[in-house]
Amino acid sequence: MAAWKKKTILFLASQGITLFGSSLVQFAIVWYVTLQTSSGTLVSALTVCSFLPQFLISFFSGVWADRYPRKRLIILADGVIAAATLVLALLIPYIGQDWKLYAALLVTSVIRSLGAGVQTPAVGAIIPQLVPEERLMRFNGINATLQSCVQFAAPAAAGAILTYSTLRSTLFIDIATAVIGITILSFVAIPKLVPSQAAEAPSVLSEMKQGMRYAASNGFIKKLLISYGIFIFLAVPAGFLATLFVSRTYGDSYFYLTAVELVGFAGMAAGGLLIGTWGGFKSRMKTLLTGLGAFGTLGILMGAILNFPVYLTLMVIYGIALTMVQTAVTTLIQEKTEEQMQGRVFGFLSAMYSGFLPIGMAVFGPLADLVPLRLLMIGSGLALIVLTFAMRLDRDLHIEATP
Repeated sequence: MAAWKKKTILFLASQGITLFGSSLVQFAIVWYVTLQTSSGTLVSALTVCSFLPQFLISFFSGVWADRYPRKRLIILADGVIAAATLVLALLIPYIGQDWKLYAALLVTSVIRSLGAGVQTPAVGAIIPQLVPEERLMRFNGINATLQSCVQFAAPAAAGAILTYSTLRSTLFIDIATAVIGITILSFVAIPKLVPSQAAEAPSVLSEMKQGMRYAASNGFIKKLLISYGIFIFLAVPAGFLATLFVSRTYGDSYFYLTAVELVGFAGMAAGGLLIGTWGGFKSRMKTLLTGLGAFGTLGILMGAILNFPVYLTLMVIYGIALTMVQTAVTTLIQEKTEEQMQGRVFGFLSAMYSGFLPIGMAVFGPLADLVPLRLLMIGSGLALIVLTFAMRLDRDLHIEATP
């Protein structure tokens, strides 16, 4: 096996292990608060605390990923998250089960979100340092499969632990996975990145502005980032409100909610496996537009049908289409962004996700109480198809050379 493959596999394994622990705690915290309080306000506050800090820090963390060693940033972020989780685990026996615990969970969610915001751009930018350009799509697909498998297992594990043990137990599992992931990553040698224009950009703020100018002046990168943000916003009704739709349409039992979560992640894992073995179309843009068009079409179909097994089948394909879009966008940015700018551009990509998702939830969540969710799913699916055609006709989005 080539040395770069060994390094990449170890790197992806370290991130998969830490992601499992983080996902486990995320599910456990939300479910614990939901079951203990049934408070929509607290659940909404947890959502804000999980996404807003990541959005805000992404603009700075992208600069850090270009300025400082990316491996150290990832280890530092994992270490801070693990330390905050450990403090919470040690405090739980002394703060009881009242508002003090919920306040501690909110504070911990903020710290975990900040850590994720630092880590995400560094991870996205480090893969092209390890993987040859012609293999990027395949290894991004493999990474998507790994992440989906981890997220497939996390809700089941969280449910089992909360059923037979305590929230505190899940926190200690996250700490253990962080230690294992950091240990593995510490043995992976990452090629050094030589920062450019250091004399012209002596401060983080100036480098951030430099990155914004770069993204704004590059028609391809700018429109790809904007299109991705619109995609995340329009994915909310059929994707992120899927459990609400299922509970209202097919039943609010634990079986239905678990089935839709597991099937969605299974589809994403299948999509990653498909891209990892196939490699996508020769044109990255064709892979992106195919996944985007299929995503919109499936959203319409899932809103229109009335049969739960058929809905689950469509959800699997929906997950495959989602992975095609995510993998193609990631690969295009890795290939078309200057190496010294990749951290900043991935920071903007992270900001698109962590910014447009809560905006979509804030818009479509209340709308779902006024308008049938089926209509919102069909309408957003149609809008995604329109977005696909608009991107297909946009000249700036077709300047990319076929690898």
